[in-house]
Amino acid sequence: MLQTILQSLPQVLVDGLTLGAVYAVVALGYTMVYGILQLINFAHGEIFMTGAFIGTGLFILFLGMGWVAALPTLLVFIVVIVISSVITGFIGVGMERIAYRPLRNTHRLLPLITAIGISFILQDLIRFIAEMMNGGSYILTGPSIFSEQISIKTSSISSVFSDASFKTSFILVLITAIVLMVALDYFVNKTKWGTAIRAVSLDRETASLMSINVNKVISTTFFVGSALGGATGVLFAVQYGTIDPYIGFILGLKAFIAAVLGGIGNIRGAMFGGILLGLMEMFASANLSLLTGGIFGAEYKDVFAFAILILVLIFKPEGLFGKPTVEKV
Repeated sequence: MLQTILQSLPQVLVDGLTLGAVYAVVALGYTMVYGILQLINFAHGEIFMTGAFIGTGLFILFLGMGWVAALPTLLVFIVVIVISSVITGFIGVGMERIAYRPLRNTHRLLPLITAIGISFILQDLIRFIAEMMNGGSYILTGPSIFSEQISIKTSSISSVFSDASFKTSFILVLITAIVLMVALDYFVNKTKWGTAIRAVSLDRETASLMSINVNKVISTTFFVGSALGGATGVLFAVQYGTIDPYIGFILGLKAFIAAVLGGIGNIRGAMFGGILLGLMEMFASANLSLLTGGIFGAEYKDVFAFAILILVLIFKPEGLFGKPTVEKV
């Protein structure tokens, strides 16, 4: 059994890092909003999905234009991810302004219910637009870019390991996700706006007394978090190719698990939680049948993810990097 697990380990690491990078960047959106408003924005998964559709639509549009198709594919990718991020960022700002701000001082349950409502609205809106633009089908398949297969000869390192393979998009996804995470960490910890965000997250009322525009800071937080979600949607579409309006639901829940695992409200914790969850999920997908004697197959990897959430909430509810907090009376 151990030999079989070790043989699949290189491929598990490749697939787990890819999926974990996606979880990590989406989890950042959850943790930023929660850190400043104590609101779990369950519509964030649909922001991710919207970014995937915008990015795929732009890829199809640009690569169908002769003069754009002649440009380097990497340049087209950068343009697409920037446009998608900006659009989803403004969607997030609009969502906060219209739906969340009027409920900011009400019971916490009301914004949560509103977030679920926005989630369904975005799902059906994107489905309607996709069906209208795609001849009645809401499933969209993007152009095959960065799809060249690369093989890693891990068997030459040790006969215990099997060779691993990945698409060139794996490198792109991993590098882009790392750049986004490092840029966000720098923005929050080293810039004036980041200082304002941290001040508002600590004490909103005191921050407003120190001439910080709380509404503007919260809008900025939603813009940055939603832009990250949209950018990750583009990365997901590039890596996995086929998307539909419902990809944001389960992936958003898992990104939320990653945020809780690392310590929701803690940016570096969300990064670590996403990577760790992706690796554990791919390990479960590859080895769950072997470990359980065939009782559970790879399709139970989602159960594995949610079991982790339950265990974390029972034994360390503040997460791996979070700090216990006392509710203010």
